[in-house]
Amino acid sequence: MNRNTQSRRQFLRATAVTTGGIALAGCSNSGGSSTDGDDGSGGDGGSEPTTEASGGAAQTSTVEMTDELTFEPKSIEVTAGTEVTWKNTGSIGHTVTAYEGKIPDGAAYFASGGFDSQQAAKDGYGSGQKGNVPKGESYSHTFETKGTYEYYCVPHEMNGMVGTVEVV
Repeated sequence: MNRNTQSRRQFLRATAVTTGGIALAGCSNSGGSSTDGDDGSGGDGGSEPTTEASGGAAQTSTVEMTDELTFEPKSIEVTAGTEVTWKNTGSIGHTVTAYEGKIPDGAAYFASGGFDSQQAAKDGYGSGQKGNVPKGESYSHTFETKGTYEYYCVPHEMNGMVGTVEVV
């Protein structure tokens, strides 16, 4: 009986593999670029220390976008005024797209590609992969308003590529 039991991670990997043709369609490491002028070098190339905050969120301002279709860490905590950088450490493109209804009132909307709404980001990606952050590049946003921000990757949302930024 244990032979048929899969861990959640094994299931998600299997699902990603079997739906890969659909989920990864349109994802590439070409076309599209970071709109913030970042060359993707990430400064000194070193890693920022990550510590765990209350509630399981990591205290870091760097999030990796991976080939496992995850934001790593999935949940972070930063202080108001912090610039968060999402680095694509994988070989396929990803987006960073805020859920418009899941950001604090009065907060600036954010999405790779510089879109001003969730629908514009989805439409932009659907018509030419606008907002795509290719392999080795990054996207950054400064969080000024305290509260919880939820975001996702447009082409990989159905694979569970979602994340949270808690601004304290």
